Amino acid sequence: MITIQEADNLISVAVFGEFTLADFKEFEEQVLYKSRVDSKVDVLFDWRDMLDYTVDVAWEDIKFIREHGNDFRRIAIITDNQWRAWAAWVFNLFVDADIRVFSNYADAKAWLEA
Repeated sequence: MITIQEADNLISVAVFGEFTLADFKEFEEQVLYKSRVDSKVDVLFDWRDMLDYTVDVAWEDIKFIREHGNDFRRIAIITDNQWRAWAAWVFNLFVDADIRVFSNYADAKAWLEA
């Protein structure tokens, strides 16, 4: 399950439990809409309460990043999980955005607002 909040050119996504394909599709719609309105968007992913994600999410994520990697300006990921931090590094190879990993919300938000 996810929650999505928008403010100016920022999309904040918090994932709770399993990150499903339906959740990812909801995120995609928000990014596509926002990028048409505001050009490049900033994204804050809060993965601290994410337990897992489905294989189809991983595949959809790869396809989406290949097609829309230039739609992002900055991406902040909040996680304490080393594997997810590593995944963020891999994403950085496919997007034209600055991606940083944080362990707390306040630091991530401050970086995006700077």
